[in-house]
Formats: sequence, structure tokens, C-alpha cells
Amino acid sequence: MGRLDGKVALITGGACGIGGGHSELFAKEGAKVVVTTRKKVDEGTALAEGIKKQGGEAIFLRLDTTSEDDWKKVLGEVIKKYGKLNVLVNNAGVSLAKTIEETSLDEWNWIMNINAAGVFLGCKYGIEVMKKNGEPCSIVNISSIDAIIGEAGLPAYCASKGAVRAMTKSVALSCAEAGYSIRVNSVHPGLIHTELTDKEAKDYGISFNQYNKLFTEATPLGRIGEPIDIAYASLYLASDESRWVTGSEYVVDGGYVAR
Repeated sequence: MGRLDGKVALITGGACGIGGGHSELFAKEGAKVVVTTRKKVDEGTALAEGIKKQGGEAIFLRLDTTSEDDWKKVLGEVIKKYGKLNVLVNNAGVSLAKTIEETSLDEWNWIMNINAAGVFLGCKYGIEVMKKNGEPCSIVNISSIDAIIGEAGLPAYCASKGAVRAMTKSVALSCAEAGYSIRVNSVHPGLIHTELTDKEAKDYGISFNQYNKLFTEATPLGRIGEPIDIAYASLYLASDESRWVTGSEYVVDGGYVAR
């Protein structure tokens, strides 16, 4: 407990799944949590209220990560309420299980806009407010193992997460060279059971249980991941324990990529 005491943390896509795991864990560790999402307003509001009932501090704000105006508005509200932002987790993302031949340009642009441009805007405007507070700050970008390896049925998703992987390193160097107290790292989950992976299985025309079985058999630790597995990796990167870590990538996949 207390690894994020005194910090203000904003989680995109923070209402459920991997983002929800971050919101709950960061609140337990002492952060004032800003839960954001574009669509799941009821879920985000309920999660923030649940955190408060457990003795934590949280608010919900609606945020379309692809909108510059939304980023400016939401960060303005965060500064107005808390006076600062210390941690930003760029987690919001989408997936599409189609081959390169099946993927339309509109679908490609949709995924790149949310998964890559949304992270770009988060970093851009997050840095703008973080560099002013004079405290150690951390940006954690949620990428994927598909930024490191390829999957034949996920070309747009792989490309978008690869963009996040490379952009993270560039942004980390930019902040360091500018003398900002802002570290920037990426986390690369393997298969985690969320609505997103349920949709992937459906796109492939199989049940999630079948999808789960395929990944479980290929994962050395013998199971797929849970949102909390990713949240714990981000917790380290968000805390001052990782004060000498920037531009790094953390694979959290049960050993899948190590094969």
C-alpha cells in the first residue's frame, strides 16, 4: 500500500478490462485516480464511486482520446481539481481480427487513430501539464506483444501497437533531453481476458474458450493473463521505484514471446 501516495493518475479506457484493473490498483496504492473512457460512461462512473466507497479518491471524466479538444478539456479539469498530473496511462485501444486482404482502409484508419494517434495526443498534452508541476512524473503506454511479434490476422492492430512501441522510446528521449522529470515506458501484454479479446475470438469465428485454449497451450506459464497482471507492471513504472527507467518496454505475457 502507498506506492503512489500523493500522485494524481489518469487512466484512459479506465472503466473496465486492463484499464479498470489499473484504476482500482492505483487507487489502492494511494493515487487520486481520474477514470476516463469515451463510451462506457456508466461503468466509469460506477467504478469511480466504488473506489470512493472503498476509501480511495477517484473521479470519472469522459474522454475521446482521438480529440484534441477533449484532451485539453479533461486535463484542464484535472489541474483545476488536483493542481497537477503525475501519472498518465495511455491504455484505451481497439482491435480487429482480419487479414491484410480483408482489412479496409477505413478499418485501418480507425485502429490507427485510436491506438496510435490517441497515444500521441495523450503524450503531447500530458507532457504539457506534467512538465510544469516540478514533481517526478511517468507516462505508461499500453502496447502489446503484437508490437514485437506478428499475427497474420491482426495487421492493423500490430502496426498500431508497433507505432506505440517506437513512439514511446522517442518521447522518452525527448523528455530526457529537455530536462523534464517525465519518464516514458511501454508495457506489452500478452492475451488478457477482456471484451477486446472476446471480440477478437468472435472475429476469428471461434469461441473465447477455444481462443483461450490456443494461447494457454502456447504460454509457458500455462494460463492467459488477467488485467491485474498488467496493472502491477504499470504500478512499478508509475511509482518512484522506477526512477531510473525510461524508454523501456516491459513484456507481460506468461513467457509467450520467449519461445
